[in-house]
Amino acid sequence: MASKKNSFVPFANEADVLQVGGLTAENRLDRITLSGDIDLTADQAGLAAARVLHELLGKVVAALEGRDLPVRLPPPDVKRVDNPFA
Repeated sequence: MASKKNSFVPFANEADVLQVGGLTAENRLDRITLSGDIDLTADQAGLAAARVLHELLGKVVAALEGRDLPVRLPPPDVKRVDNPFA
């Protein structure tokens, strides 16, 4: 079963999450992370889930097409910090 969140605007924030079956789309400022899995079954539930994914990917493509994109993003700046609980 698909849960639809109309306010998911790709690359708009670091908070939005869209859940479609077992698939999760997480919004970031520089990427959309898809994780999990979903079966798009040949029934009404599968069609509903496919429509949600189609809408999401359409929004992602439109957002990317409207930008001046680099060839590739640089790797994230990951910093190691001391454990505050140690």
